[in-house]
Amino acid sequence: MSGSSRTLDDLRNLYQTRKGFDSQQTTKFFDSWAATYDEDMETLKYREPQVLVDFLNANFSGSREEVQVLDVACGSGLVAKMMAELGFRHFVGVDGSKNMLDQAAKSGLYQDLKLALLGTEPLPAQTGAFDVVIIVGALRECSVPVSVVRELYQATKPGGYVCMTRVDTKTESGKEYKVSLEKELQLMEEEALWVKVDTKQENNYLLDPFNRHEKEQKEQYIGGSIYMYKSLK
Repeated sequence: MSGSSRTLDDLRNLYQTRKGFDSQQTTKFFDSWAATYDEDMETLKYREPQVLVDFLNANFSGSREEVQVLDVACGSGLVAKMMAELGFRHFVGVDGSKNMLDQAAKSGLYQDLKLALLGTEPLPAQTGAFDVVIIVGALRECSVPVSVVRELYQATKPGGYVCMTRVDTKTESGKEYKVSLEKELQLMEEEALWVKVDTKQENNYLLDPFNRHEKEQKEQYIGGSIYMYKSLK
């Protein structure tokens, strides 16, 4: 992977260019970012994948070695690398960015990697095939629509788990997305499709790329929520 010498201000400028993107523009954005993504996210102190993996680990009691994991919006493979350290061995990845999938392939952890623009194309996963389905960082207004949550559920075995993160954004559309997402999660619970295992609010996903006053005040972070559900049928 190519090295990155981008500063925090460089990354803030990069994030500014993403404002107002739709899902296709977001995909092109990540295609152009893939080669230095891991290094750049270290600069941003990106903790969202680790937070999800720790949350899953605390709430999952099955045998990790045989578990089939569907890593949705897998990006460069950060989550799979962390899960592999805990004994998970079987991964299928899905992402809308071909260049990100190329980076994920270099990890050697995935048995299969599939290209799909979620919300526009169906989730390319066999129904009821996975013990754990995860999605990190993509449940937001410019990336993956709320409707995809039902596809995550459909890919999960009865008794399997869906674990998701959502980023808090300060935009009105971000607030609307949160309301729509949590309404859908609740509706699926009322339909007896799954049961909530746990949810958690997290304050420190990554450094706020829109905060430009760190020299005058303490570092500002973006947080969000984690949701874990167990499929019932």
